[in-house]
Amino acid sequence: MDNKFLKSCLLILVAFVIFGAGFFSGTVFGSILPNNPLRNMLGMNDATATPSETNPAGPTVTVEGGTSATQVPDYSQRSPAELKELFAPFWESWDLLHENFVDQPLDDTALMRGAISGMLAATGDKHTSYMDPDQFKQANTSMEGEYEGIGAWVDITGDYVEIISPMKGSPAEVAGLKANDIVIAVNGVDMTGTPGDLVLKQILGPAGEEVKLTIRRGEETFDVSIIRQKITIPVVDYEMREDGIGYVALYTFNDQATQQLRNALDDLMAQNPKGLILDLRDNGGGYLVTAIEVVSEFVSKGVVMYEEYGDGTRDAYEAQRGGRATEIPLVVLVNEGTASASEITAGAIQDLGRGKLVGTVTYGKGSVQSWISLKSEDSGVRITIARWLTPNGRQISDVGLTPDVIVEYTQEDVDAGVDPQLNAAVDLLLGK
Repeated sequence: MDNKFLKSCLLILVAFVIFGAGFFSGTVFGSILPNNPLRNMLGMNDATATPSETNPAGPTVTVEGGTSATQVPDYSQRSPAELKELFAPFWESWDLLHENFVDQPLDDTALMRGAISGMLAATGDKHTSYMDPDQFKQANTSMEGEYEGIGAWVDITGDYVEIISPMKGSPAEVAGLKANDIVIAVNGVDMTGTPGDLVLKQILGPAGEEVKLTIRRGEETFDVSIIRQKITIPVVDYEMREDGIGYVALYTFNDQATQQLRNALDDLMAQNPKGLILDLRDNGGGYLVTAIEVVSEFVSKGVVMYEEYGDGTRDAYEAQRGGRATEIPLVVLVNEGTASASEITAGAIQDLGRGKLVGTVTYGKGSVQSWISLKSEDSGVRITIARWLTPNGRQISDVGLTPDVIVEYTQEDVDAGVDPQLNAAVDLLLGK
């Protein structure tokens, strides 16, 4: 395949990610040749280009961040000549690789995708990344309710895949996986340096087949063999306890969560409970809109979270009207597996004084990712566009929420069949 054609294809993909589709006016896909309009626009042709009056060279924009302002280049206003100079090392490296690498021919699709991955990784944000077509499809179906695998919420954005929490009754839970377990090998193959999306693909697989995970837990390393199953993502579990306390466990924030939670609250509130426990332990999160709907079932009014952008501006999200449990005494259970949307919910309830948090410090996932499909192939990019803040302006990312009452839940407790966190929540509600 012609190398110049591949260069142009790669340039289109990179340009869309960096500058956005709005930068391109008119038709830019009509003729992909060495001197096509797109390469002229980006300064990749041999002819010398000059800045236009409508696209002046070199301006900067001021980005407010915390207590200081930073001048950063406004790349959308770069002249073609500047862009030619900016991308020159990339194309030089591309040519040198094709001319000199020992194993030829090279997989240009892999190189293109690697270039995009490297560009996004250069932001230093572990949640900003590229997803190839398979990964993008997988990412967009993970909240739909069923899949085949081990049944665990995971974080794929670090150096290794990390378990956020096993799902209740899942093969992962039965195998003893815990929050913060690190997957360092799959079926005996070291995963060091392997992107988390690819590791996850190896962990998932047909129901009935075995997968062996090598887990690092603190200083300990061990193997776990798990038989994959068809996983139905649990949503809500609830009961009216004999002591008069209503209990609701919410396991995810998918598109079924709000209605199932409302159904549970309708049933419980009709029984006049003395108090209510919302269990968000090992809830790996989900959709933002669901988080706002869920917290609105317990909070009657006011700002429940902020979304803060890179320029320092904020969007405020307020509680929706009509919550079913806005007055009843409330305690929320959290732990190290409580992440993302569940942290938004717990943080709002804590900041607004609506209820107490009981358990251990939460996971600390408080950033907003926009998942954008690329027009040039069935893949996408995941870009961190904002951070979530609690009503009091607290940042959740990498910090988590500290409960009002810290109670550990040890393996000895599990073996003994006791739940000290749940017991502490009941005692708070009963005034003990």
